[in-house]
Amino acid sequence: MAKGRIVIDEVACKGCGICVVTCSHECISLVKEKIGPKGTPVADFSVPNKCNGCGICGWLCPDFAIEVYRAVESDSS
Repeated sequence: MAKGRIVIDEVACKGCGICVVTCSHECISLVKEKIGPKGTPVADFSVPNKCNGCGICGWLCPDFAIEVYRAVESDSS
């Protein structure tokens, strides 16, 4: 079960690939068919079910194009 989710701003993404190489769960990929306004492939959250919400991709994105959301378990007692 995914513990995190990311949202990628395709307008801000320049396709540098830093998020792709730093994601230890291989959740992000560059999609050649998806070209952003800067003329480069943009990052895509391609395998969301593996995301643990660690936030490394968002921290390292030089253009602040990634927002990371972590699932919070509720205490149902």
